[in-house]
Amino acid sequence: MTRAGDPGDGVLTLPGSALRLAVFLINMDGATERLAAMRHKLDRAGLPFRRIEGVDGRALAYPIPEFSERSYRLLHGRRTSPAEIGCYLSHIACARALLEGDADLALILEDDVSFEPDFREVLDRAAGQRDLWNILRLTTVNRGRKYPVRDLGGGRALAVALTREKGAGAYVIDRRAARWFVRELMPMRLAFDIAFDLEYLAGLRACFVAPLPASQLSDHPTQIQSTRLDYKLSRWRYLTVLPYRSWLELSRLACRGWRLVAGRLSGAQRAKGGGAGQQA
Repeated sequence: MTRAGDPGDGVLTLPGSALRLAVFLINMDGATERLAAMRHKLDRAGLPFRRIEGVDGRALAYPIPEFSERSYRLLHGRRTSPAEIGCYLSHIACARALLEGDADLALILEDDVSFEPDFREVLDRAAGQRDLWNILRLTTVNRGRKYPVRDLGGGRALAVALTREKGAGAYVIDRRAARWFVRELMPMRLAFDIAFDLEYLAGLRACFVAPLPASQLSDHPTQIQSTRLDYKLSRWRYLTVLPYRSWLELSRLACRGWRLVAGRLSGAQRAKGGGAGQQA
């Protein structure tokens, strides 16, 4: 297995599920301290990685076909934010990297994440429950309730969130979700952590691991966090943003609520039939 600090493709085989996991770390050129810190954390977690060069949105010459300024203003209510565009395109680059290789799954990381001691084991156990997810959320910056649907052992569970959860510090995608990223989430119309929280509109499934096995709290605020207020439009933006966001919240509640009920019914049937170790 390639060590976290060594050259290689950043792919390992998870021993329990026997699935191949690619680990992609988004890191901007010049962010050497962050890279060194993440190399240390990933090495301790037993995870090799491949560095994906973060896109510098400030270096792009606008307009670009990958970004819809009109949709971004109407749906997100902000002016063009180079930092958000760079972040978005960096995550899309990770999805493309998964599709270009032969791994089954990709763990995508921003370079300010910290891991719990059981992080790798949790990934392996969750990978064995693929009937419940195409996107596995491992961090969030919100505090919404997560509703358990299947026990993972070790005090953790796969869970469904019924409200919007922002933040994309650490998550896993399968190849179906990666195809959705590169085909349907382009051009950019929303901030990335809002866009990929809409998987239910594409018939995909997302679960959280709860309690979270990783954190993206950092002493160093990102460029997006520190400048986000500079790009907000006037209050007139709410004429288009609020109806759109309201529709998203209602559709999220309906789609994920149904998944929650179905997942719990399936879990009850598995327990009754003694099939706790089998996939539904």
